Amino acid sequence: MAINKLKDLAFKNLKATDTEQLVTDGGGLFVRIRPVSKGGGISLRFTYRFEGKQKWVDLKAKNLPDARAERDTYKKLLKTGVDPILEKKLAKERNRQQQLEEQEILAKLKARVTVNDLFIRWLDTDLIHRKDRQEIVRMFNKDVLPVLGDLFVEDVRKSHITQVTDALLIRGVNRMAKLLLGLMRQMFRFAVDRDIIEFDPTASIRKAKIGGKDVERDRVLSEDEIINLARLMPDAGFMKSTECAVWIALSTLCRIGELSKAQWADVDFEKRIWKIPEANSKNGKAHTIYLSNFALDQFKLLKTISSSQRWLFPNRDHSDHVCDKSITRQIGGRQTEIIYSHRSKHCQALVMPNGKWTPHDLRRSGATLMGKLGIQGDVIEKCLNHTEENKVKRIYQRQGLEQEQAAAWRTLGERLDLLVNYAGSNVVVFKKQG
Repeated sequence: MAINKLKDLAFKNLKATDTEQLVTDGGGLFVRIRPVSKGGGISLRFTYRFEGKQKWVDLKAKNLPDARAERDTYKKLLKTGVDPILEKKLAKERNRQQQLEEQEILAKLKARVTVNDLFIRWLDTDLIHRKDRQEIVRMFNKDVLPVLGDLFVEDVRKSHITQVTDALLIRGVNRMAKLLLGLMRQMFRFAVDRDIIEFDPTASIRKAKIGGKDVERDRVLSEDEIINLARLMPDAGFMKSTECAVWIALSTLCRIGELSKAQWADVDFEKRIWKIPEANSKNGKAHTIYLSNFALDQFKLLKTISSSQRWLFPNRDHSDHVCDKSITRQIGGRQTEIIYSHRSKHCQALVMPNGKWTPHDLRRSGATLMGKLGIQGDVIEKCLNHTEENKVKRIYQRQGLEQEQAAAWRTLGERLDLLVNYAGSNVVVFKKQG
């Protein structure tokens, strides 16, 4: 047990002199009084022997009780074979390391981004040139960001992703669920590439598990259905421009998005051509369509009823073209299986015996009808503006087959003219084989 030699009063009465003083308190504890010439400061020190060497350590304490407690702590360390000076250095390093770690944590917290922030960065980086950019914004604003937007990106889990897709499956839009899963996966992989997160939360989710396996759509309107469509559309509650859009899509094999974006400057009535620029084409390839009499008549009719000098299908204020989904929604809204009291009386106006059809099915139907009319497959592919999958053929077979395409559209137009404009007469239709 250390014998304390100093009293509190004696400690308080210690005064600096011309020389340095060391006043013992016992048990290795000393009071150090610096000379007047060096400021006369008072500090507390502990001396001990370690591995045969005499050592001194300055104490943090400013009074005797605290200094004695600190000394006793160091004595306990000595009994365990630990050098107090080394321990003091290690403690200082541990404190410094802890501070660095806390600073790193604070920096990470400050740098955390929400899914809303990530979406904007992804939108402005990877999607800047995507043709469907606005449609992706619409889908995310409707179905993804209300669920994930306020979450920090690193906090997003698989369960959050499936919360989005399950809501879509409940609504019965399985294809949309798969599409949004793919888009969310692109966004989170973008975040991994930028070191925003370490793992992609969508990585373990298989598309096949979201709404079942993809089924290639093969819906084709038969000639009987085309005749029936001609009879039904006038009473379907469509705008006349929408009727024109249906017949143009069927007779030109265009994509409905290409038609929605079309401008009158792209249509040459004298040369009977409609040019689809690269910016409007799904595959980025400009495409020229040679208009049959049937298709040309639809463009002329559309021109007479058009309220825009620029767009074939303008939006309400004529500031842009109509939404790409507008025509699709109009057609889909007239094929609902259940009649609700608050729905339009036309909600079943275009229901067909062979099931629901979409604007894209018109493109497929027109191409199929071309084939039945004896048009060669390579010509039909050109009319569809498909990209040749075979690399060798794509490189070496660059002929446009313009004359053959023009003849193909003319043949298709003549057949459609018989089916549509003479629907009440005895037209012999192609019957499905087998």
